[in-house]
Amino acid sequence: MNITDFFVQGDDIILHQSELDLDQTLDCGQAFRWEKVSPDTYHGYYLNNELTISDLPEKGVFRFHNVTEEQFLAIWFDYFDLSADYSEVIKALSEDETLSAAAGQYSGTRILRQDPWETISSFIISQNNNIPRIKLIISRLCEHYSAYPTFDDMKAETVETLSYLRAGFRAKYIVDAVLRFSTGELTADGIKALTTDAARDELMKIKGVGPKVADCALLFGFHKLDAFPKDVWVKRVMSQYYPDGLPECTKGIEGVAQQYLFQYIRSGNRE
Repeated sequence: MNITDFFVQGDDIILHQSELDLDQTLDCGQAFRWEKVSPDTYHGYYLNNELTISDLPEKGVFRFHNVTEEQFLAIWFDYFDLSADYSEVIKALSEDETLSAAAGQYSGTRILRQDPWETISSFIISQNNNIPRIKLIISRLCEHYSAYPTFDDMKAETVETLSYLRAGFRAKYIVDAVLRFSTGELTADGIKALTTDAARDELMKIKGVGPKVADCALLFGFHKLDAFPKDVWVKRVMSQYYPDGLPECTKGIEGVAQQYLFQYIRSGNRE
């Protein structure tokens, strides 16, 4: 996208972006701090940057409320991955019939560029959990710290002190993740520099983190687009459509394909 595809209107930013749908991007399970506050508006946070964003009547036009041009370029342009041309991704995936249908139906899905620590800790909380409860636990965490805490903020936490989260067995996994990052055993830069396979292995050193949580963190928190998280829905897709593996057209963008397929089969598109 060319950065001239937005303009300042009063205290707001107006964005033109054809490959963005707020429901498909903010309510698909890749981020947990967004709430739909009206039929066309979401309110949420990236780290501790607050945003209200609305879908305007003209297709592909969005309003970033009370956002300066400087804030938009410094924070939200990157967060929504607006430099990426998703039309090229969709074109590549259209070589496969099922992916073509999925990408066509969910072409407004973008992979958000989230904070690595927030993503890792959020997906630890997400284990064997539903989205409303995940959001509640994360909300309690943010309320306790008056912000989304860093791992350094949390380094004195124990399973007992995290009882306010009511996170169950996940508390001990959060504590272990905090320990590994606060001591420097794991670092975001170190993980980012690794191949996806090696980075997955590093994240799986955290107690309770298996391949799915690791791949979610790598895709949504480190923007490793070849990471391919497999939950029950994606396993169903693979069994039904790709028993021999994904087609060649997904190479390097398996994670984007995963998001299209995930939403496609959840919506009832299955034989």
